Amino acid sequence: MRTMATKTLQITVSLSIEEIKNKLRVVDPGQIQHLLEVAHPLISAQAVHEVCSIDEEFEDTVVIDGIRFSSQVLRKNLDGVEKVFPYIVTIGSRLEDEVRNCADLLEQYYIDIIGNLALINARNHLEEYLRSLFSMACLSYMSPGSLSDWPIEEQKPLFSLFKGAEHSIGVHLTENLLMIPRKTVSGIYFPSEVTFYSCQLCQREECEGRKAKYSEELAKQYKLKE
Repeated sequence: MRTMATKTLQITVSLSIEEIKNKLRVVDPGQIQHLLEVAHPLISAQAVHEVCSIDEEFEDTVVIDGIRFSSQVLRKNLDGVEKVFPYIVTIGSRLEDEVRNCADLLEQYYIDIIGNLALINARNHLEEYLRSLFSMACLSYMSPGSLSDWPIEEQKPLFSLFKGAEHSIGVHLTENLLMIPRKTVSGIYFPSEVTFYSCQLCQREECEGRKAKYSEELAKQYKLKE
């Protein structure tokens, strides 16, 4: 059962020169400042989120606000949880358009990476907002497609929770399950005792976005097949 109306947030993204320097491995502060001046006005970070109750739980599925999700890992993570927070975060399409039209390939690459950093920053802002609003010490999230246990096809039921509210921030899901604008992330936040990372259950070694090491012990706890 939905416990409150869909909430839309306008997010101010804050990126530091040091953060960009470390990510891009660019030494010249003047170049970094130039990249920020190009990218920052093009970032329009927004989010929508729901507050939903869990209706039913089965062995490897969970029903949220009448919508069934199939994932053994998600089901286990929501064991004992009363409320979850489906979300969609985007930085809009203007920066993406700039990347597409930029003639300098290296600058194109740099601006795209800055967009990724901005998107992460925006999601972190949403997380902090939710933790503060609902007085929660720790939140974790899962996203469709982050694990084979919760495939990208689960984007459809996830988006159906928003009942079209995603259009208020300019986001739509294509028939091929791509989120437009491209710099968009979605998933479900849930309260947890310790932070859960899908990376802990993923054996892919080379991944730029990895946040935690693969844990064979944790995979056994979730009863995942190798």
